[in-house]
Amino acid sequence: MKKSTLVLAGLLAMGTAHADEGMWTLYNLPDAVYEQMVNYGFELPCDMLYNSPNAISNYVVNFSGFCSGVVVSPDGLVFTNHHCGFGAINAHSTVEHDYMRDGFCAKSFSEELPNENMFVSFMRGQQDITARVSSLIAGKSMAEQEQIIDSLTNVMNDSIKAIDKTLHIEIDPFYEGNKYYATTYQEFRDLRLVFTVPKSMGKFGGDTDNWMWPRQTCDFSVFRIYADPKTNGPAEYSKDNVPYHPEHWAPVSLQGYKDKDFAMTIGYPGSTSRYLSSYGIQQRRDVENTSRVQTRDIKLAIMKKYMDADEATRIQYEDGYASSANYWKNSMGMNKCIDSIGLIRQKAEYEAKIKHWLSNQKVKNPATNVDFAALERYYKESGPVMNALQYWQESFWKTSEFFTRAIQMNLGAPLQGDETNPKKQYFEFADNSSEWNYALDKEMTAAMMKNYAKMMPAEYHPDFFQTVNKKFGGDFDKYTDYLYKKSKVLTKGAKFFSKDTKKFMKDPAVQVGLDLYATYGKILEKVAPVTEKIQAEEKKLCEAKIQMEMDMPHYSDANFTMRLSYGQVGGYMIGAFNSGYYTTAESIVEKFKQSDKIPDYKAEPIMTELLSAKDYGKYSDKKSNKMQLCFLTNNDITGGNSGSPMFNGKGQLIGLAFDGNWDSLSSDINFDRNLARCIGVDIRFVLYMMDKWGHADRLIKEINPQ
Repeated sequence: MKKSTLVLAGLLAMGTAHADEGMWTLYNLPDAVYEQMVNYGFELPCDMLYNSPNAISNYVVNFSGFCSGVVVSPDGLVFTNHHCGFGAINAHSTVEHDYMRDGFCAKSFSEELPNENMFVSFMRGQQDITARVSSLIAGKSMAEQEQIIDSLTNVMNDSIKAIDKTLHIEIDPFYEGNKYYATTYQEFRDLRLVFTVPKSMGKFGGDTDNWMWPRQTCDFSVFRIYADPKTNGPAEYSKDNVPYHPEHWAPVSLQGYKDKDFAMTIGYPGSTSRYLSSYGIQQRRDVENTSRVQTRDIKLAIMKKYMDADEATRIQYEDGYASSANYWKNSMGMNKCIDSIGLIRQKAEYEAKIKHWLSNQKVKNPATNVDFAALERYYKESGPVMNALQYWQESFWKTSEFFTRAIQMNLGAPLQGDETNPKKQYFEFADNSSEWNYALDKEMTAAMMKNYAKMMPAEYHPDFFQTVNKKFGGDFDKYTDYLYKKSKVLTKGAKFFSKDTKKFMKDPAVQVGLDLYATYGKILEKVAPVTEKIQAEEKKLCEAKIQMEMDMPHYSDANFTMRLSYGQVGGYMIGAFNSGYYTTAESIVEKFKQSDKIPDYKAEPIMTELLSAKDYGKYSDKKSNKMQLCFLTNNDITGGNSGSPMFNGKGQLIGLAFDGNWDSLSSDINFDRNLARCIGVDIRFVLYMMDKWGHADRLIKEINPQ
């Protein structure tokens, strides 16, 4: 056994690290990690993960910049979660043809539905360019560093595109900016919807079951990549494009899993903060999470009221509602976990160990010499202004169409009209009236102003709040009535002559937008300098931890680059509660019976019939003889991992990751091996629904599960 493996094994025995914790980059996967994977049951050589023609990483995709997915057929079919495809499904839905409600199955290539602004990206390579970046950014401010990295990105893209114009490079910081990696991607922008179950199944359990276990959600949707017919490469949408033919794709397994079986996810986790200081965790709890929950309580209630009253409004807002509700509940769960396990105290105790280690260093290293007193002071100083920033964003940024347009009016929109006469140049908003509800928008605008005024001190109030106090007696409802009556900002075809200042300023939305933008700028002026100081100390803290534990492999926080996590199938226990590690068809049928009391458990009668079958054929588990719906592993995941393929030890697809569990919602900042679990939808449940509900024979044949 190699020294690194012996060290890792020893650390595991002491309980200071756990082999199933970690979101590992694949191009430099530590030997100790791979060997532990083998000990857990991984059966493939290491180059089957990365850097070979048939490597597993070659068929895992970044799904539209917010989720993950996997290619599962020779004709470019992609599996991801239903909630990842939610926006596309919603965009194709109308009251007459509601694919969200009814589901959708394309019976031929010609019926597959194109989607605007959606894509999949394949990672084609990654390299460490820390030395190159560090020499360029040393001694520079954050703003200067960003400009330098942007310039370097452009230079590297020019070079790669000279070789292959379909490739592009992105440079990302790792380990709190102590390292920089350049990742090469190939992006396909013609992505078409092929199959989705009804929302009753794809989002089964709704907000009631979100982040909870046990789960029965059939959280999947199916898309297809289309390519240039001549090159089989990326191409913008065209009716002449053909299905993409990958060299390799994920083999889909019907063999299932058992307790303690090896399990692995590869995907694009969005953001974690495992290196964050105790002071940062406290601010996360008291500022970011608390403000999000408080504000979204109000926003979600308004949306739900109007969505419940009207089908068209439900379709307009359900994508935004689902996204907002997801992190509203996540924030509540995270705060609960932070307090229940005493995470701030635990982190402070660990920081005391780092302080002790630093004090024993004979030579002070500027890269690790954390000033803990200064870090604590910076967080205290930044708290009120960070709270203002969070409330501004939650209250005004894309919360209502009125606020969105009022702000956009002051951001230099492209002008139309006579170029020789600036005063005759104008801009107008595209007609998107089918995407929002006037009454809901108006109530949201008033509610957000009232709440912001209540929660924020006067120093962070936009100037137009003085108008509300002086001319409307502090009544935001009356002020909102005035805005929606007087302003033309929501009027179809209205033209705004921004160069004609006198005429432009007559619309009250202009002043609202100016004041909101000015307030945001004032907040940023205060927060930027202290944020830069905080980041400098947090960067040192990360490096100090790594140096103190230099004999142990470390992974970087998630930053929406491809990562591998590994572990085993299995449940967890809290007190007398034994989670088990899978759910069955019987359990969802029992929930169907509760739908009169819990609307999130309502589904079409056919679903009860299908999931009450006496024989599920090849989709039954060979050991339990049951239809298994969802299962647990201790893989390390976070937001962005949604849709990540879940592989067994042979590299075969056994499920799709879609959620974490309520008992470990602090896992973005602290991984708890005993409690943290990844919830996945069993691929056999996916195929059963495609087969028996969707009658998608052509797709099942194309996937060819074994």
